[in-house]
Amino acid sequence: MNFTEGLTLELKRQVIDDIRKTVVAFANTDGGAIYIGIGDDGEVIGIQNPDREMLRLTNLIRDAIKPDVTLFTSCNIENIEGKGVIKLTVQKGTESPYYLSGKGMRPEGVFVRQGPSSVPATESAIRRMIMETDGDSYETMRSLNQDLTFEAANKEFMARQILFGTNQYKTLNIVNADGLYTNLGILLSDQCVHTIKAAVFEGTDKAVFKDRREFDGSLLRQLNEVYEYISQYNHIRAEFSGLHRVDRRDYPEDALREALLNSLVHRDYAYSASTLLSIFDDRIEFVSIGGLVKGISIEDVMLGVSMTRNEKLARIFYRLKLVEAYGTGVPKIIRSYDDFPIKPKFEVSDNAFKITLPNKNAVIKINQLSEQEQAVMDLIEKKIKISRRDVEGILQVSQTMSGRVLKQLVKKGFLQTLGRGRSTAYIRTK
Repeated sequence: MNFTEGLTLELKRQVIDDIRKTVVAFANTDGGAIYIGIGDDGEVIGIQNPDREMLRLTNLIRDAIKPDVTLFTSCNIENIEGKGVIKLTVQKGTESPYYLSGKGMRPEGVFVRQGPSSVPATESAIRRMIMETDGDSYETMRSLNQDLTFEAANKEFMARQILFGTNQYKTLNIVNADGLYTNLGILLSDQCVHTIKAAVFEGTDKAVFKDRREFDGSLLRQLNEVYEYISQYNHIRAEFSGLHRVDRRDYPEDALREALLNSLVHRDYAYSASTLLSIFDDRIEFVSIGGLVKGISIEDVMLGVSMTRNEKLARIFYRLKLVEAYGTGVPKIIRSYDDFPIKPKFEVSDNAFKITLPNKNAVIKINQLSEQEQAVMDLIEKKIKISRRDVEGILQVSQTMSGRVLKQLVKKGFLQTLGRGRSTAYIRTK
C-alpha cells in the first residue's frame, strides 16, 4: 500500500498535539484521513498499545477543538504489514470554522488544508466560512473574538433594573445555541470594534477643526458618552417676551437623541467604517454606514415605516427603553421642528444614511429678514401663493432683484417653490 501525504492524507509516527491542527484543517476543508504509526516517508512503524493511544487521541480531539467535531470523526485500528496502526477519518464539518479552543476563532487557531500542509486561515477566509455556515445575518454570525467582557452593558442593564447575566445571554442572542458569542455580543461588549468619530468645526464648513473625538467600547457606552458630548454643544439662548424669559436650545433634545439612536441601531455593522458626527455652527450631521434596507424607500422612512437591519439589537434597545417602538424615530425628529421654518434633512445613498439637524438659534440669527423680505412675507400672508411678478409690483424692483429676494427667502427656509419656469409660484413653508 502506497502512503504519500497530500490534500486529504496525513502521516504521523505517534499521537502528538500537532494532530489537532490537521483535524481542524480537514474539518474546515474537504475532510481526510490521518494514519498514526506511519512515518512521513511512508514507512509503517506501528503503535505500541494502540487501544490506549486511540483513547488518548479521541480525548484530545474532544477537548481541544470547537465546535464539537467528534460527530465528523471516526477512529479505528488497522493491521498494516503486521503492525497496529490507528486510522483517524475526518469528514468536512457543517459548523466551520473549527478552531483550537485555546487559540480562538483567529488565524492562529483556524487551519485549512493546502496540499500536504495544514496552514492558518486568513481572516477573510474565516469570515467566509462563518457566512456560509451561519447565513448572512450579521447579528447571528459567530464573533471572531470569543474573549468578551460586558462591564458597560451590565452597568446599563443594572441601572434599569433588568437582569443581565449568563442566563440572559442566550435569550438576548448574545450567544448562540452552542454557547459561542455572536456578532450581536461583540456590539454590546467592551471589545466592540466599531466606533463613532465626532468632530466640531468652526463656521459652516470643514475648513477649521475646533475639536475631535473617537468613541469606542460597547455601543451602550458609546451612546451615553456621545450624547453627553453633543450636549456640550447644545447651547441655550435666552429670549424675552415682555417680562417673561424663554430659553431655547440650539437643537431639540428629542431630535438629537433619536438621530443618535438611529445611527447606532440601523447602521450596517458588516462594514468597519466609523459612524460620523459633525457639528457646525448652523447644524449637526449624523452619517451612518449602510443605506436603507432593501425594499424600503426614503419616503417610507419619512412616513414611519421601519424595516430594521439589526432587529435583535433594536429589541435590546427597546427592552432598555431607549427606543419606544419601531418606526417612531424619524417622525419624532420631524415633529420636533414643526414650529420651525428649516426642517431636518434626510439623505440616503447605496452605502450611507445622513440626518442633518438645523441649529434653531443659529438659523434664527441668519434668518433675520430685510425690509424687502418682510414685505414679501406680508404679501404672502394675504395671497397664500405669489409669483415673481407680484414681488416686482409690491417692491417696485426689477425682475432680477425680485428673483434675488425670492431666492433668499427660499434659501432661508421661509418659502418653497411650486412649478418651473414661467409658471413658478411661491408659498410659505409650513
